[in-house]
Amino acid sequence: MSNQDMHFHHISQQFNQDLEEVRTLFLSMGGLVEEQVTNATHALLETDAKMALTVQHTDQRVNSMETQIDEALVRILARRQPAASDLRMVIAISKANTDLERIGDEAVKIARIAQSLSEEGESPRGYTEARHIGNQVRLMIRDALDAFARMDAAQALRVMQADADIDREYQSTTRALMTYMMEDPRHISRVINVMWVLRALERMGDHARNISEQVIYMVKGEDVRHTSYDVIEKNISE
Repeated sequence: MSNQDMHFHHISQQFNQDLEEVRTLFLSMGGLVEEQVTNATHALLETDAKMALTVQHTDQRVNSMETQIDEALVRILARRQPAASDLRMVIAISKANTDLERIGDEAVKIARIAQSLSEEGESPRGYTEARHIGNQVRLMIRDALDAFARMDAAQALRVMQADADIDREYQSTTRALMTYMMEDPRHISRVINVMWVLRALERMGDHARNISEQVIYMVKGEDVRHTSYDVIEKNISE
């Protein structure tokens, strides 16, 4: 092996090590964010003000991890000068990192609303729907992170398809709650709070879908953000 070959081999090994450390940190952050979502939903459904505060305090750790990942990716770009396929992975992780942090932000929103409702009194409607959509969203987030860990494009596509179901259920539930408020305006402020919770959950689903899009980008090298599911399914099966 020539000196030049040894040099590139060393760079490749170091790049892989650096990137693996970032992936590990990203997945750790994912576990923390998933916990935030679970706890925020619990705080709402069980009127647990203490748990709501825990979710809000956890957000500082999530934000710190997001910053660590961004800084590590910048160092990789500056020091390793990755080739095209490796650069694609760095870009994808950077974008997924932002979406993961925003899921945490949405969990904080739910926690703050849960804290408010625990003090003002529960909403008469919307909790059953919040529980159901919340469970679906948590599963989406878990599956998106699992697809990322295993570089599984097929599972990433399934997460994207699940987001369409959540969007439909969110729209249907919102219409029902608006009708309820028009018929009985006594609880408008509390029902609106629950609607904001549902909106936060719907946004979490969008971010989980975005993470899944980045998984497909890493695996297949294709930007599928504006592509139909049928075309994506055809491309990942090739």
